[in-house]
Amino acid sequence: MQSAAAIGLVRPCAARQLVACPSHRRGGAVAVAGGGIRPVLPLRGLRLSARAGLVPASPLEEEEKRRCRDVAASASAAAAAQGAGEEAGGGLLKTLQLGALFGLWYLFNIYFNIYNKQVLKVLPYPINITNVQFAVGTAIALFMWITGILKRPKISGAQLLAILPLAIVHTMGNLFTNMSLGKVAVSFTHTIKAMEPFFSVLLSAIFLGEFPTPWVVLSLVPIVGGVALASLTEASFNWAGFWSAMASNVTFQSRNVLSKKLMVKKEESLDNINLFSIITVMSFFLLAPVTLLTEGVKVSPAVLQSAGLNLKQIYTRSLIAAFCFHAYQQVSYMILARVSPVTHSVGNCVKRVVVIVTSVLFFRTPVSPVNSLGTGVALAGVFLYSQLKRLKPKAKAA
Repeated sequence: MQSAAAIGLVRPCAARQLVACPSHRRGGAVAVAGGGIRPVLPLRGLRLSARAGLVPASPLEEEEKRRCRDVAASASAAAAAQGAGEEAGGGLLKTLQLGALFGLWYLFNIYFNIYNKQVLKVLPYPINITNVQFAVGTAIALFMWITGILKRPKISGAQLLAILPLAIVHTMGNLFTNMSLGKVAVSFTHTIKAMEPFFSVLLSAIFLGEFPTPWVVLSLVPIVGGVALASLTEASFNWAGFWSAMASNVTFQSRNVLSKKLMVKKEESLDNINLFSIITVMSFFLLAPVTLLTEGVKVSPAVLQSAGLNLKQIYTRSLIAAFCFHAYQQVSYMILARVSPVTHSVGNCVKRVVVIVTSVLFFRTPVSPVNSLGTGVALAGVFLYSQLKRLKPKAKAA
């Protein structure tokens, strides 16, 4: 067993002389058997002395230690504050980015509806115009895949077969929308399209067995009532435009139901934007033969010049409308990836209000007070529906 002197607990005798290093603020060293040096850390508030071992630390040393601790605490607080500031800055940046996306979503919608309506007024061929929009969307999708802006999806034949029904109803939905826009005012088409929640509830109950809560059903009353009131007082009303907008509602909500029912399995590269791009390409190839068999090619320079139309103006407006058509849907998916479906639904409701107001102002559409009231009631019902939809019914106790 080692002696007490060997481990430095008592003052060593003369035969084994202590060899100590100069005192240090936080520790020292003692000699041990065999000639080695062992560091010894002092207790808090004490210091090592070469003459007397452990002695109380001086007041100056204690003050210096306190200053060091204060400096360390201040540095920690500063680091925490800096981290919080960076986090707040990151949150502000995300908020600004989201606000910019919402602004682009609304802006692209406004330009699409205005330019599309201008073209449809002088060129009443909705199938041709819809196919031009799908063609431009196909070109944009191919460009993004080739350049690597968008990761090229890996998709199997079975997946394409599953996506085909979605592409068919997507094609029909956009075609019916253009048919309605060609017949009635933009504001009236979008008022009728506020009926989408009604068809969503109806089709989900029929095909998916998803029954709404009583509150959700009640929120449909102002939607239906508002659309009916607006229709009765609409100056541009005609049945072709009305039923085309209704058919658009049915087909678009059928697309949502089909996507749930078919549950297309996605690879990592097949996100919503890629899925939309694939559907756009398929819609172009689906509608092209229909265009040739029904209206024929009505967007060629020869046809437009023979109709006395300004070639440059028609092509410019058609291309801007087609670009905005594809862009606003892509931005919509980008927003949906950042917010909840309820927030996206509320944003979509606000977007419809913005489109209706801007189109009324731009085209100077005559609107009566009763018509405005009906539109307002319908849109308020859509907002109420989006809020009530997120409330899930409580599970019944067993």
